[in-house]
Amino acid sequence: MKKMSLLIFGHICLLLGIIGAFLPVLPTTPFLLLAAFLYSQSSPKLHSWLINHKYLGPGLRDWHDKGIIGIKSKLVATAMLLLVMFLRFPTLNLNIGIIFLAISVLTGVIIFIWSRPSA
Repeated sequence: MKKMSLLIFGHICLLLGIIGAFLPVLPTTPFLLLAAFLYSQSSPKLHSWLINHKYLGPGLRDWHDKGIIGIKSKLVATAMLLLVMFLRFPTLNLNIGIIFLAISVLTGVIIFIWSRPSA
């Protein structure tokens, strides 16, 4: 039963990660990393498929093997986060405290991304 739960949760994370590749608000990488972990615990076949996937695999392998984030990924992630902060947030009717908190979190994410090695 535990393996089945992990497998189902892995599928959900993979789906959310793929959707996140197309929606700037939903993150891709954390869901794919979680899916890879869940698959490693429940289905070696699916784990191998995900790690060796043509599009999803390289970033996962880089993170798993070397702890690196590629420069292209850093640039795309930073651009998307800045677009959200400077183009989307001003159009929302949110409390200034919530906007400040969100910008602080996204700034922390940018700092984390750029603090990781690129190669």
